[in-house]
Amino acid sequence: MAPASCALCQNAKAILKRPKTGQQICKECFFFVFETEIHHTITQAKLFKPGDRVAIGASGGKDSTVLAYVMKTLNSRYNYGLDLYLLSIDEGITGYRDDSLQTVKRNQMQYNIPLKILSYEELYGWTMDAIVSEIGKKNNCTFCGVFRRQALDRGASSLNVDHIVTGHNADDIAETVLMNIMRGDIARLGRCTMICTQGEDTIKRSKPFKYAYEKEIVMYAYFKKLDYFSTECIYSPDAYRGHARTFLKDLEAARPSAIIDIIHSGEAFEVREDVKAGQKPQQTCKRCGYMSSNELCKACTLLEGLERGMANSVITDRARKKMDAMGPAPDNLRTIPLFRSPLPAVSIESPAQDR
Repeated sequence: MAPASCALCQNAKAILKRPKTGQQICKECFFFVFETEIHHTITQAKLFKPGDRVAIGASGGKDSTVLAYVMKTLNSRYNYGLDLYLLSIDEGITGYRDDSLQTVKRNQMQYNIPLKILSYEELYGWTMDAIVSEIGKKNNCTFCGVFRRQALDRGASSLNVDHIVTGHNADDIAETVLMNIMRGDIARLGRCTMICTQGEDTIKRSKPFKYAYEKEIVMYAYFKKLDYFSTECIYSPDAYRGHARTFLKDLEAARPSAIIDIIHSGEAFEVREDVKAGQKPQQTCKRCGYMSSNELCKACTLLEGLERGMANSVITDRARKKMDAMGPAPDNLRTIPLFRSPLPAVSIESPAQDR
């Protein structure tokens, strides 16, 4: 049987089948439709305006590497007028993050985009290796997720950017919808499908890959021969998200449109007004100045638990009250620097021109 022709251009030989649509297309048409769909996502949501300074959350993995490449490509092709930066967070995971950051540094040179790296040790005085040695692997993703979110905001603030973009894809968002349903987390369920979020004291964040399938991102990276790091985090195998991911993959195998269907279902959810009224209003952390729904933000609470040797006592609100009952925190407690948004721009690594 002769190879099928590309369903789009009708000229070249089809070499792949799109997981998202089932179309058999050639490599060049795949590049074009993938990039065009991302462009439409950006323009329809009006994510940027000319002159915006945009930080790309860069981990060295497939999603952030493809995001950096596509953002640079679209910025040039469609004259977005953006100033792009790479922003990496070093969690301090030996054998994982130290290796992936080498990939980010190569991406910096390959794409000619300035790079800023901020570490947990610099910001919190702890690495994830040290945290895991203190608490074990059961709740380590809770600490890492909270610390990483605030570190991204602080790193972006130091770059004086207007916007952070992350490589969260359609699979990630569908998993989050499922997780929030399984946990009964109404507050997060109401906002987890939003393409763009921003608190009063935080920098705008968006997800240009909201409707991009993970498999297509992998295919794009493969056919473009992009340089990315493919090892999974050594502390993530026991993460709760893994159960939602396994369930989603089973659904996708039976019905490929399940991923987008779940996202659209999440977008259609509406939180009742009486439920909204019962949610805690946002305020400012009295210790570090970051946004919080309590007197202390989650990062300060977790850091206090680590410093007092009671890290496992701060995972839940009830456990936190128990720790509070044991007395106030000591005066010499290590704390997170005061958050100000935006901060004055700092010097960052720029790609060397002659090497």
